[in-house]
Amino acid sequence: MTTDSNEQALLMGLANNERGAIEAIYRNHYSMVKTLVVSNSGTADDARDVFQEALIVLYEKARSGSFELHSQLKTYIYAVCRRLWLKRLQFDRKFSVDLANAEETASIEEDIEKYELRSCDFELMEKAMESLGEPCKALLESYYLQKKKMVEIAREFGYTNADNAKNQKYKCLMRLKKIFFGHYKKP
Repeated sequence: MTTDSNEQALLMGLANNERGAIEAIYRNHYSMVKTLVVSNSGTADDARDVFQEALIVLYEKARSGSFELHSQLKTYIYAVCRRLWLKRLQFDRKFSVDLANAEETASIEEDIEKYELRSCDFELMEKAMESLGEPCKALLESYYLQKKKMVEIAREFGYTNADNAKNQKYKCLMRLKKIFFGHYKKP
C-alpha cells in the first residue's frame, strides 16, 4: 500500500519545516493520540508530549530522504504514539507490559477502527444537537458540558426552581435521544 499524494505532500512539508504541514498533521491526528493516551492512564499533557515525540520521529524520518511510508499517515502516527506511550507507562511503572508481545495483544487497525467509529458517533450526535434547537441545546450544554448546577440553570433559563429545570432537561434529553436514534443512528 502506498500513501496518497496529499500525505506525501504533508511529509515533504514536515521535512521542510512548513508550518501549514505541521498544523495539518496536528489537526488531523492529535485527537486520535489524545484519545489513546487518556484512555490508557494518561493525561492531555501526556498526549501532547507523546504526539510531539512522534512528530520528531516522523520529522527525522522524512528528512532522511530514504523514508517510505507504506501505510496511511494516521496508522504510522498511531503506531509510533502507541509504542512511545507503552514505553513511558513501563518506565513509570504505571503499567507492566512486555513490549515484545505488544503487537499480539491489540491490533493497531482495530484501535483505529474503534476510534473512527466513536468519532463518527460524536459527529452524528453533534448533528442531532444542532437539529434539537434552542433552548434544549443550550440547556443540555449548560448541564453536561459546562457542568452547571440545576439551581444555576433554573436562574439562567428563567425556570421557577431547580426541579422544573431538571424536568425540562429530561424532556430535552429524551428529544435528543429520539432524534439521534431515529434519524442518525444506523440500524
